[in-house]
Amino acid sequence: MARILTVMTVLLLAACATAKGAQPSLAPGEWQFVSIDGQKPVSGKTSLTIAPGRIGANVGCNGMGGDLRIEGTRLMAGPLISTMMYCDGVMEQERAVSELLGANPEFRFENGRLLLSGGRHSAELKPAP
Repeated sequence: MARILTVMTVLLLAACATAKGAQPSLAPGEWQFVSIDGQKPVSGKTSLTIAPGRIGANVGCNGMGGDLRIEGTRLMAGPLISTMMYCDGVMEQERAVSELLGANPEFRFENGRLLLSGGRHSAELKPAP
């Protein structure tokens, strides 16, 4: 009996373990931009929100969002809608994030950070506090 319990425990632990090199899935949550195209965000108030079937982003002025599907390691976002206020100094990064999300970016995790890349753009994010 003890041997059966040991074998069952080993099988259960093996089933729960993540395969070597496997990427965890992107769970709902909120992230903050650390860099956009290799540059520090112009605004200190940035966010990327993942919710079931939805994505939202703000780079310091306008909010954008839309539908979201996750296919493997790709975010399939859109169509994205956005507010259209003029915000001096933020517009270039907002445009980059909009184009990034619209390009169905690939995502991966590295050292607890979320890395997105697609089209001509990339972003690094950390979990929001």
